[in-house]
Amino acid sequence: MTEPKPEPSLRQRNISARRDYAGPLFFSQGFRPFFLGAALWAIAALMLWLASWLGFPIAGLYVDANWHIHEMIFGFAAAAMAGFLLTAIPNWTGRLPVRGFSLAVLAMLWLAGRAAMLLEPMLGSELAAGIDSAFLVLFTAAILREIIAGRNWRNLKIVALVAGLALANITFHLESLGVFPTNGMAMRGAVSLLILLVSLIGGRIIPSFTRNALRQRGSTILPSGFTNTDRFTLVMTLATGISFTMVPGGLLTAALALICSALHLERLTRWRGLHVLHEPMLWILHVAYLWIAIGYALLASSLFLEFPTQSAAIHAFTTGAFSSMILAVMTRASRGHTGRSLQADWSALVMYCAITLAAISRVSGSIFAGLLFHQIATVFWIVAFGLFIITYWSVLTGPDARQKSR
Repeated sequence: MTEPKPEPSLRQRNISARRDYAGPLFFSQGFRPFFLGAALWAIAALMLWLASWLGFPIAGLYVDANWHIHEMIFGFAAAAMAGFLLTAIPNWTGRLPVRGFSLAVLAMLWLAGRAAMLLEPMLGSELAAGIDSAFLVLFTAAILREIIAGRNWRNLKIVALVAGLALANITFHLESLGVFPTNGMAMRGAVSLLILLVSLIGGRIIPSFTRNALRQRGSTILPSGFTNTDRFTLVMTLATGISFTMVPGGLLTAALALICSALHLERLTRWRGLHVLHEPMLWILHVAYLWIAIGYALLASSLFLEFPTQSAAIHAFTTGAFSSMILAVMTRASRGHTGRSLQADWSALVMYCAITLAAISRVSGSIFAGLLFHQIATVFWIVAFGLFIITYWSVLTGPDARQKSR
């Protein structure tokens, strides 16, 4: 008498279900549409803003400073965040990824938001705001469902940050409509939430990836684990974000920002970044995190010394920390989740250098008020994300390398 076969585990069933997926390849995993969309919009949004800034009117399109701020945060950064979380959450929960029709709906909502923000004069402000707000609200609901279904309670804080970003987007629109005359509170809140998200996720992946690489080389000098100092850093980052959002010009914000700069720099030194300078896919993660410490230092200086302007700090966070981390994660995840080597080629090295130079140039433009710095930053930005589109188009739209090798 033969014994009955054991029931397959949830992980085994999910692996089988992933193999049996017969829908459109492009909507098989969240990173495919959202990473490609983020890169395309990174260039398109900047070109539209630059044309408007240089005095070239764009008939029928809504492009001004508020649009630029909104689209870089709630368009570009939100798409990259969605691509990362939709790819990471199945690994956290052991559940199947959001894919097929559900993923296509989320992608179309994001795209509709971009169109609505451009066509606001024709649609009306209220309708455009409603269309744009829908994506982050439904995305929050989608990942909350996955986290709860997978009983992955430790990552509810990630959902809370995304929900906060959705609320900041709605508040941004209410500010624009004159309902909440809060003088940029939504933008400051969104930037603060993204800093906290990068600090939280970066604090997991940067030391982990660095530790793995150093162990493979047989090194005994490894990044430290998560300590009470890390917890304190995250708490102080939250406190600084609240203070900056509510009282951007206060001395309390300045003091907290200075403390945060030191804490993030100390945290980064414990991750042994100097030992992986020969590996581009690792050093770019460390450089991205360094921009957080630089951003807080610039914010403190802008408040204590009234130099430079807060724009320098904002762009250290956005063009520096967020965009560098986005490019680093998009290249690594796109390769890793399609069965490709995690070794950086020449294009990755050029991308990482270009985004770093773009950040340096853009922050310098805010410090020295020079148009040339802005133009240089634009060129490097387009090189970075343009090269990503060229080299990763086939990766994101084509089959898994493991399937091609069968």
